[in-house]
Amino acid sequence: MQKFSFNTLIMIFAVIILVAIATWIVPSGEYQRQITNGKTLVVPNSFSFTQGNPQGLADILTSPYKGFVKAAEIIGFLFILGGSFSVLIRTGAITVSIQHLAHTFSERPHLQKFFIPTIMVIFSIGGATFGLSEEVMLFVPIFIPLAMSLGYDSIVGLAIPFLGAASGFAGSVFNPFTVGIAQSIAELPLYSGMEYRIIVWVISTVSMIFFVSRYANKIKKHPEQSLMFESDRERKSALHLQKHILETFTLQHKIILAGFASALVGLVVGVLQYHWWLNEIAALFLALGIFSGVVGRLSASSITDSFKDGAKDMVGVALIIGCARAILVIATDGKVLDVLLYACSGMIQSLHPVFAAQMMFVVQCVINFFVHSGSGQAALTMPIMSPLADVIGISRQTAVLAFQFGEGWINPILPTSGFTMGVLGLANIPWDKWFRWMLPIQIYFFIIALLLLIPPVLFHWQ
Repeated sequence: MQKFSFNTLIMIFAVIILVAIATWIVPSGEYQRQITNGKTLVVPNSFSFTQGNPQGLADILTSPYKGFVKAAEIIGFLFILGGSFSVLIRTGAITVSIQHLAHTFSERPHLQKFFIPTIMVIFSIGGATFGLSEEVMLFVPIFIPLAMSLGYDSIVGLAIPFLGAASGFAGSVFNPFTVGIAQSIAELPLYSGMEYRIIVWVISTVSMIFFVSRYANKIKKHPEQSLMFESDRERKSALHLQKHILETFTLQHKIILAGFASALVGLVVGVLQYHWWLNEIAALFLALGIFSGVVGRLSASSITDSFKDGAKDMVGVALIIGCARAILVIATDGKVLDVLLYACSGMIQSLHPVFAAQMMFVVQCVINFFVHSGSGQAALTMPIMSPLADVIGISRQTAVLAFQFGEGWINPILPTSGFTMGVLGLANIPWDKWFRWMLPIQIYFFIIALLLLIPPVLFHWQ
């Protein structure tokens, strides 16, 4: 795989330095915290300025290591996932199945126009209902070669699962990891306000499908306009995805794909019924990698070499994730994150209710730059935003919606998000190119979020 853009590492390390400098300038402070129902929540009205803890050179240099420790779960998951998929791809089952799918669509071109909308709706439903997010990484190695076989580029291949799930995650109807936790903290009936959230989900999903489909059609007509044109041409040749090649679909291939499908079913059941997380999902796909290697008649050395090659491809991504998490380490240790929340909440209190709701969204976007866990961000911000909503005259339901927008629609472009950088690493797409492509979409959704927060204020949405 192509090396991940080093410029991203430089940029993130520059942010670490800037945040460290801020700890010398911004007064230190923190909220008290208490454990409620197993969650560590901020105590409202408990903010106090404290003795400063400015972060020096030693803190800057140790923060990436601390970031690696805090991000160990996601990094370990990526190594297992990269290794297992490398074994799966080595068997040829994925490549052959993609060749046959592409051949089917080429013979029935009228079906291809439904491909992107249908798949993105499926991923959006997953994001809106059970919080499909990190699990998207499992599909990136599948959809990128499939998209290229259909005449699109790797950006489309990534956007289909990643932005499909993101549109549902941001427009969540009853995502337990965002809406569920935020509503419980705000003391609202669980999954109340569903009617308006369904409208939001439809707008979010349809808009995202429109953007991706429009770009896909343009690239199909003019492939040279793709930001990934050169690298995709090399990748397509390496994966033997030329249209004139159609290899035999063997029994071993079919058994491996059946195993892959069974793993996906097991994933959904495990997440919904047994609350699986990265540990269990990693174990599931490690088993899939071993199963695929054995059925594909790979030697023991081929299996282990393929696994090591796949894990090796994740090293650059792991560096990005560890350094990105280091930003939160510096902000937390330097006691400036709570100060930011306190200052923003004070600013919101003086605004007209409509602008206050919109400012809540902006604040959530800013906090999301540092805190990328939906449940973690809810625990940090909702104990402050919920009573603040009462003071400024908007409903707590609206405050939850502002959190939902800020935590969901901004993530796909943030270089400090381990999940975003993880899928970009899997897709082999440099962040700067992704940023250029995503920026118009992000501007659109930022404006849509501001507009969608107006009706709940005007009609006192409960």
